[in-house]
Amino acid sequence: MDAQKDQLQSWIGRSETIEDTVNPTPVVALTATLDHPATPVIAGTALAPLWHWLYFLPMHRQSEIGADGHAKRGGFLPPVPLPRRMWAGSQFEFRSPIRVGDRVARTSTIDEVTTKEGRTGKLVFVKARHEVRCNDAAEPALVEFHDIVYREAQRPDDIVPPPQAAPPEAAWRRRIVPDDVLLFRYSALTFNGHRIHYDRQYVTQVEGYPGLIVHGPLIATFLMDLLRRQMPEADVASFRFKAVRPTFDLNAFHVSGQPLADGKSIHLWASDHEGWLTMDATAVLR
Repeated sequence: MDAQKDQLQSWIGRSETIEDTVNPTPVVALTATLDHPATPVIAGTALAPLWHWLYFLPMHRQSEIGADGHAKRGGFLPPVPLPRRMWAGSQFEFRSPIRVGDRVARTSTIDEVTTKEGRTGKLVFVKARHEVRCNDAAEPALVEFHDIVYREAQRPDDIVPPPQAAPPEAAWRRRIVPDDVLLFRYSALTFNGHRIHYDRQYVTQVEGYPGLIVHGPLIATFLMDLLRRQMPEADVASFRFKAVRPTFDLNAFHVSGQPLADGKSIHLWASDHEGWLTMDATAVLR
């Protein structure tokens, strides 16, 4: 176990840089997927917060894809020998706009690798830092910390963590129906081959979940989109979210928001059809 832990720790500091161009077509496609009216997208149009996920896509060769639809372990991310992988949360600093037409480069670095024993067995947490720069700028326009958790295969005697009730009152609330088409379109837009989002037989029989899992980044995008709908002129300086409980495609869910008393912070959250909290987030305005 110690040797395996040391091997995973050796990935700390590993980095890679990927270049891309902010083309308009993904922006038009996500606009439609989020059910906004079509609007002109021209050079200079600023990306909405989190829409940078439409770029720097994981272009792995088909022969490099593992059984779960992700790239095989190793490469940039450490080769964690646990079968279930989930996006646990992220933290963002939006320092300057990223615009359509920009040449962008994302430098990613493994910041932390932590091994723990949880109620459901071994857990490995990986934190990656992403810095996005535009047009060869010295300073990043965006800094993102991405938290990934790896888990053991589900067992019949697993202890399920008790659910947490979502806040009962919200200033804003929107109902989302996570049907197969929505999940497919978002997977396609982000070139995400993870089978838990589209392969019902795999997700239920291999990973042991009751239905298709709604992408964590998609839920986070809906939270930011709720803020954008309610406060179109808001300038978001930072955002953080934590996935609390999986959201499945079996029922509609809600995204909600509540401005806080400081006048700059917005509490945002997602809840399932039973009112349980599934994602908790905070946006801070400039």
